[in-house]
Amino acid sequence: MGFEPPQRLVRALGEMYGDGAAAAWLDRLPTLTEQAIDAAGPDLTVERVAAPGGRSALVLLVRQADGTPAALKIAPPPAEPEQERAALAHWNGWGAVKLLEAPENDASGALLLERLHHEVSLRSLPEAKALLEAAGTVRRLWVEPPAGHPFETVAERTGRQSEGMRAAAAADPELTPLVDAALAARTELVEGSPELLLLHGNFRQSKVLSGERAPWLTVGPEPLVGERAYDLARLVRDRVEDLIASPGGPVTARRRVKKLAESLEVDQARLHGWTLFRAVESGTRALAEGRRQMGEVNLEFAGWL
Repeated sequence: MGFEPPQRLVRALGEMYGDGAAAAWLDRLPTLTEQAIDAAGPDLTVERVAAPGGRSALVLLVRQADGTPAALKIAPPPAEPEQERAALAHWNGWGAVKLLEAPENDASGALLLERLHHEVSLRSLPEAKALLEAAGTVRRLWVEPPAGHPFETVAERTGRQSEGMRAAAAADPELTPLVDAALAARTELVEGSPELLLLHGNFRQSKVLSGERAPWLTVGPEPLVGERAYDLARLVRDRVEDLIASPGGPVTARRRVKKLAESLEVDQARLHGWTLFRAVESGTRALAEGRRQMGEVNLEFAGWL
């Protein structure tokens, strides 16, 4: 099958994994795609590549034997597609895109999913309406994880991320106050974590798409288990570029923390702490990946909190 992966995906993979590793996986992508299509069955019809697509995986728009539209998602191993598969299987369509019957003997790690309207996310709505719909969607995902689940905890994931934050502060001492504050917040939060629920892990407006089965369904989880405040913290920072450009940005950011905490019955102080940590982690990681503008935007946001 001849195709060109969307340039958005090519750029994003290079930023996340380095140009060499990204190029190596992209070179294998035609073979992986053929394997995924073969594993899904001889009656699967491929329509086209979803473009501009996402930043972490190739998505093919396909049809099953009975004509039902579906999507075949192929992600590199570092994206841990098996973790996504496990989370989607547990949610079973409740608030999330539905995982269709998994192809057997598929070495590509592909996921066959119900097709959503990939071009229509919550970001297409006015901000207030988008936040309301997002809150209603994410609360459905917060369920008990399956017994013997394979997911890491919030403490484990943020512990790994802390090393990169310390490295960023060592390379640029001006980052030290923000990094120290974020790490101190994390230490306090993980010591007193009140719950262990299945979380999306990267929940934001662009991860909630329009569907036929339900008005809005989430996609692209990076699942882990922990407290709701951690999951909600990424949503607080949504449309951060607009917040930074607004003269009332700092006030709006703090109001958003309060409003989301109250509407979802999450402790406001814990949401504030995780919002700080996740903004600093995202900012320092973006700087390390060469995405300077995004790094600076996230760190400026963190300074408001």
